[in-house]
Parts: sequence; structure tokens; C-alpha cells
Amino acid sequence: MQKITKAVFPVAGMGTRFLPATKASPKEMLPVVDKPLIQYAVEEAVAAGITELIFITGRNKRSIEDHFDKAYELETELENRNKKKLLELVQDILPANVSCIYIRQAEALGLGHAVLCAKPVVGDEPFAVILADDLIAGEPGAMEQMVRVFDDTHSSVLGVETVAREETGSYGIVEVQQNPRGYQQVASIVEKPHPDVAPSNLAVVGRYILTSRIFDKLINTVPGAGGEIQLTDGIAALMKDEPVLALPFQGKRYDCGSKLGYLKATVEYGLQHHEVGAEFSAYLDSLQRG
Repeated sequence: MQKITKAVFPVAGMGTRFLPATKASPKEMLPVVDKPLIQYAVEEAVAAGITELIFITGRNKRSIEDHFDKAYELETELENRNKKKLLELVQDILPANVSCIYIRQAEALGLGHAVLCAKPVVGDEPFAVILADDLIAGEPGAMEQMVRVFDDTHSSVLGVETVAREETGSYGIVEVQQNPRGYQQVASIVEKPHPDVAPSNLAVVGRYILTSRIFDKLINTVPGAGGEIQLTDGIAALMKDEPVLALPFQGKRYDCGSKLGYLKATVEYGLQHHEVGAEFSAYLDSLQRG
């Protein structure tokens, strides 16, 4: 019985919606309070039992590698200054049993292509895909909920949530039907349909568990505009051979690929933060009072 031990993080995107902040720094390193987006994504994966992190990177992404690497000079400085709590924070970013692998995506040819880049490392195992842009708060985490479904069914699982009908053109949209075991099975999937023709308003949002058969489907997927290989097309082909499930996970998603979503996450995580939450709340109240 195969377990989900590998997660793919496609982090090669340009992050143009956050320029000039992302001109020299990856969007995945944008902080929400005191942790970058990519760390929240990694913590969600580790909580789900994943021990191999596969980052599909591009140019100007070295800071992601540095973030998860050992920082000898910083750790020595903190130790010399007896700043034990800060030292523990730096040293505990990754558990000792978790390893990182970095694969360079030479050209940004779509999410499907990024996933395909992981094939030599993933091999014939099922694996997770996590997009750090989608920050999901929940306990247990969204990926842990999806792993439980996979362990029960051994089928691919897509994380989904209901979006406003007018927003369907920004997502992969699925049509589902309940299978005999009570799970929602994907009957069709369409990439960014116009609201008038969308089969539903159930959107795939940045979390996937896929069987290794997806690689064969992606290899044979015809590239679309700009030469991009869409993961949605690969999943549509996969559905012809095996069931693909949709899980409306429990939790709150913040679309940190947009400025507004990122600001919402920063405010709400700031209000919950153990160090600054109370003072930040008082500050926001004072703004409302004028």
C-alpha cells in the first residue's frame, strides 16, 4: 500500500502581480507576518506525513533553497548572543527526517510542465502537488485531509472549494457526482470556463494528490497557448483511465497570488499571532474609531 511521502512545489513562476517586490525575490518568499508563504506550504505537507519536498525552481529562486538550508553564520551569531529562542526558530524550519530536492525548470511552460519535471524523482509513486500561492488555514491541514482520502481510496484527489459564479474564469472547474462510497468523483474538469458555460462553481484550488499515471498523460498533452502544458488537461485524460475524486476541504483559503488576498492573510494571521495579535487588534480598532 503506497503512502504519500513526496510533495511537488512548483515555484518557478515570475510573480508579476507583485512587481516590483518580486523583481529579485520569489513571490513564495513573501512573508505573512514572520514566515514566508513557502514555509506555510511546507509545514502543511510535513503535517500530512510528507518527508520528501521537491521544489521545481527557476531563475532568481535561490533564496528558497537558502531558506531551507542550514545557515551556519546566522546560527553561530545567535548562539554567541545567547538568543536561544531565535536559534530554535531557525534550526526547526524543517524536521530532521525531511529532505529537499531542487529541480530547475528552464522555461515556464505551464503547471503541467512543472509537475512533469518532477517525474525522475517521483518515479511510480503517488505524490502531492502544493501551490504556495494558496495559503490554507485549517486543523487538520488541507493536505492531511486529502491524504486520509487517498489512504482510504488510493485514487487521485483534488482539493476544491465553491467560488462565486463570476470567478469561474480564474480556476479549473469540476463537475462532480457522488460515488457508491460517498466520495465526490470528478465527472468533468474544465480550465477557466466563462461563467455562462461553467459546469459548476466548484474550483480546484492549489492542492492535488496524483497517481504516477499523470506523467504519461502530461507527456502526451498537446501544449496550448504559449506552449504551456496544462495540468487540467492531464487530469482530464487521467479520468478516462481511473477515478479522480474531489474533496471540499475544511479550512479557509487565502488567494495570496493576488494583492487583496495577500493583505487579507496578513491581517488575519497578524490578529492570531501570539506575539503581536492583541496589540495589532487594538491598533485596528483605533483606526476604525478614527
